Amino acid sequence: METAMAILTGLFFAVSIYLMLSRHIIRILLGVAILSNAVNLTIFTNGRITREVPPIIPEGKAFPVEAVANPLPQALVLTAIVIAFAFFAFLLVLVFRSYQELGTDDTDEMREAEPPNEPAPPLGY
Repeated sequence: METAMAILTGLFFAVSIYLMLSRHIIRILLGVAILSNAVNLTIFTNGRITREVPPIIPEGKAFPVEAVANPLPQALVLTAIVIAFAFFAFLLVLVFRSYQELGTDDTDEMREAEPPNEPAPPLGY
């Protein structure tokens, strides 16, 4: 099972890098979303995918009596999902506003749409 997840994670990384190397911002945005999913799968797979009991310590014991699931990767993935969603929402608004202002989603055309550098006005004291 871990081998299949490793192959799937590698595929996610490859697709996300391919999309992020595109000239169009929408594809870059989708690449970032897929990259965050690839990172989540990496963290989850590193925590070992097994069918073990929850990490509950019985009363009167100092440690679990049998093999238990590792809760740390699950907590990290939950945190990473929230952070990735916030980052994706920020990028989505940024892309929408840049499209409204410049009228294109092509990064090469965005560079041409910028006004030329004008000299700064002199500072008066």
